[in-house]
This record gives sequence, C-alpha cells and structure tokens, in this order.
Amino acid sequence: MTKVLVATEKPFAKAAVDGIRKIVEGAGFELALLEKYTDVNDLYKTVEDADALIVRSDKVTKEVIDHAKNLKIVVRAGAGYDNLDLAACTQRGIVAMNTPGQNSNAVAELAIGFMIYMARTNFTPVTGTELTGKKVGIHAYGNVGRLVAQKAKAMGMQVCAFDPFVPAEKIQQDGVTPVQTMEELYANCDYVSLHIPATEQTKNSINYNLLSKMPKGACLVNTARKEVINEADMAKLLAERTDFKYITDIAADNDAELKAFAPRYFSTPKKMGAQTAEANLNAGLAAANQIVDFIKNGVTKFQVNK
Repeated sequence: MTKVLVATEKPFAKAAVDGIRKIVEGAGFELALLEKYTDVNDLYKTVEDADALIVRSDKVTKEVIDHAKNLKIVVRAGAGYDNLDLAACTQRGIVAMNTPGQNSNAVAELAIGFMIYMARTNFTPVTGTELTGKKVGIHAYGNVGRLVAQKAKAMGMQVCAFDPFVPAEKIQQDGVTPVQTMEELYANCDYVSLHIPATEQTKNSINYNLLSKMPKGACLVNTARKEVINEADMAKLLAERTDFKYITDIAADNDAELKAFAPRYFSTPKKMGAQTAEANLNAGLAAANQIVDFIKNGVTKFQVNK
C-alpha cells in the first residue's frame, strides 16, 4: 500500500489533517503523521518506508532523501521551496512539488497589514500617515504580488510593479504601472512590497545601493525570504537614515542589531505570512491532492525540479 507521510515540526491545523486524511485514505493510501518532532533522527526513521512526503517549512535535505528508500514524491505545502534539496531529489528521481497560490491571500493581507502598522507608527498615539495616495511598488508580480496590488489599489494607493518574467501588458491589464528596472521601482515608491524567491541570483540582492534610492520616509515590506536582504547593508542604512523603515515576518540573522532601530524596524518572532486557518487548510489539501494525482495519473503540473 502506498504510504503518505506528513512530517511537520509545526503541525497543520486539525481541520487540515482531517482533510488530508480523507483525500489520502479515500484514494486507498495509508497516511502516517510525524508532528512536533524535535530530533531529525525521528524524521529519518519515519521516512524510510514512505512513498510520498508532505512538509511545511521542514527541511528535506540530502540526508533525509538518503533515508527515504521508497520515496517517489515530496510536496512542500506552500509556495517557497528552498527547504527542499532539489538536486538530491533529482538525483534520486524523486519529483518535488510546491502548492503555489494556496497561501497567497494570507501573505498579501499580511503585507498590507504591515504597511498600515508602519504608517500608523506601530499603533501608537503618535501622528502617523495614510496609505491613500501613497505609491507602492510590487517587486515580483506573481500570485502574492498581484493580490497585494489589488488590495493596495482598493485602498487608494498608486501601484507599480517590476517583474522581468511578466509581460508589461499583463501588468497593465490589472491597472498597475510596469517599470523597467529595480532601481526605478525603489527610487519612486513610498513602500516596496518584496516577493522574490531566494535563489543564487537574488540572495543579498536587496542591498544598500538599491535601498538608499528610496525616497524620504520610505518603507520596505518583506514577506518573502530573509536571504534576499543584505542584512549588513540594512543595518548600515537604518543607522544612516532615521526616516527609513523596514518590516518583515522573517527575523534577520542580525535581528538583535536591527532591533536597536525600533520602531523603524519590526520583525515577527517566526514567519507568519501563511499562518491563517484558510491557508493552512488550502495548502494541506492541495498537497494531498497533488500526491494522489501524481501516484495515480502521473501528473507533475507543479513539479519544481527537472
């Protein structure tokens, strides 16, 4: 019998687990759960006879792959998949997938909430500003970026976007102004909402030279990945510019240093962009459905390794 393992250090909500179970067992497969584990050796042992694996932010390393003798597919329940060792998966012929779009609205709502929080001086009685009439730049116009643009427009913000992989015409169709370069985006926006993945090309790309181009009182909102930020440059900029603000749901490696610049710097203790009941449920069910579709029908629509 095909065995599907859900390995989550931070478990899915009960409704999501119940839904995953219904899908998996309804397909005639066995479901196994490994929740709240603190020792990676528990994962090594449990994955040994699994045919399919569902994870959240759990790291699927080469070592995990080496222990997973029967594994055919691993699905990251979420959009980002930098916690999967794609090379190790490919070497073993294991299909790696993500579940794009399932967490997008949750992340987009958080990005807008972060803008309001910073505009209203961290929800203190100090006089703040309004978002209406301000210009927001969307850096990467994917599922989340489009939703942020939509919500920002509804709040009366001017919206522009930079994404070299999305045709300008498609961006314009949404009533959003496309820009040609990152430099143009950052230099002309009061807020920049960051949605790029962490790749070899993007890591540390959000640096001093780019951020220093932002106008007076500007704010960077990062609900993407901490690795894309040059953290030393961020500390330098916050020290030099007492008007600049940075808010994120991914605590920086130099978080203690950056906290000295509060309230212009704010970070949540743990990544929370996808932490809604709806996103939790949607991503879990999508992962289960994709596994069933792959095992039964060979569908690889959301494969991220080749």
